[in-house]
Amino acid sequence: MAGGLALSLTAPFVSRALAEDIGAAAPVSPQEALQRLMDGNARYVANAAIDTDHSAARASRAQGQQPFAAVVSCSDSRVAPELIFDQGPGALFVVRVAGNFINEEGLASLEYGVAVLGIKTIVVLGHTACGAIGATISSIADNTLPPGHLPSLVNAIRPAVYDVMASKPTDLLAAATAQNARLNAERAQSEGPILSEAHAAGKLSSVAGIYEIATGKVVLL
Repeated sequence: MAGGLALSLTAPFVSRALAEDIGAAAPVSPQEALQRLMDGNARYVANAAIDTDHSAARASRAQGQQPFAAVVSCSDSRVAPELIFDQGPGALFVVRVAGNFINEEGLASLEYGVAVLGIKTIVVLGHTACGAIGATISSIADNTLPPGHLPSLVNAIRPAVYDVMASKPTDLLAAATAQNARLNAERAQSEGPILSEAHAAGKLSSVAGIYEIATGKVVLL
């Protein structure tokens, strides 16, 4: 049970008052958490960011963390969740891997975020011009695997590419990127027991989105 895990782990909890003091959101509903992210993205697009003083409340943050949302994002250097959603330190629990898929370690991280830190929403964030998705498409087309450990990325992303190939989309890269985000958002909702129980109880939401690098806008799928 999620509650049991929360009690069994030593966690850097902070109080509501401290969370407000350090700039991290106090506990909110999944819907409010998602809206806070999208409001922040609107500020980012408009170049009107408000969470820019990262030295403020640094001492308070040393006492603990209380992020309100998790973001599963690509490792692409152009994709920085805290900037994209205009959130200061302590507000987001971020899991990053090239191709923004959820592996076992990422799943465990999300479970920790939900059971121990109390995050209310998970956003799986794909992005335009994703190199990992493009490499997977090329690997399938050429029937080859890249060198080193890169096949682990390709194999994780393959299902999304295969899902959309049959419909022969005009833009295979965009279609596969969106499907990859959807599949992983679904996993963040269905994996038990921690994530699925939190979703069933209405304590957690999981959504997919695409970050448009050229505009800075996040589009929910």
